[in-house]
Amino acid sequence: MEDYQLQALVERLSMEYFQKPFKHRAVFNHRLRTTGGRYLLQSHDIEINRKYLEQLGEEELIGIIKHELCHYHLHLEGKGYQHRDQEFKALLKKVGAPRFCNMLPDRPATNRSHKILRYRCSKCGLVFKRKRAINVTRYVCGKCRGKLIKMDS
Repeated sequence: MEDYQLQALVERLSMEYFQKPFKHRAVFNHRLRTTGGRYLLQSHDIEINRKYLEQLGEEELIGIIKHELCHYHLHLEGKGYQHRDQEFKALLKKVGAPRFCNMLPDRPATNRSHKILRYRCSKCGLVFKRKRAINVTRYVCGKCRGKLIKMDS
């Protein structure tokens, strides 16, 4: 799909689901990495991540376009266009647009399990669990000010 075909699709979906014309530009943006699309507040243009069309198909693309059109039309009308706004949530439900797009299959999971580091106080025996390393020469136990010892995880 080329940019002019995307433009025509966005204009058609805008009339079909919102009964309002889309008067700005819709383009593919190859630099988008973590999102399916975005609505630009300054120019009122919509940018779409082409990978969602290639990897998840046209049905997912249509959902992303409807989501971005919700931002577009509500912003132009001066209503609540942000994800947390009730008007936005109601319009998403009305047109059947997803609140968030699906993850791309080739994208690694962002919620990887982090290794938990454990430290024990040499004085009182309290165990601290941390995601980030602690400099044991600089920091002490918050309970008794004893020296910290790194434990094997």
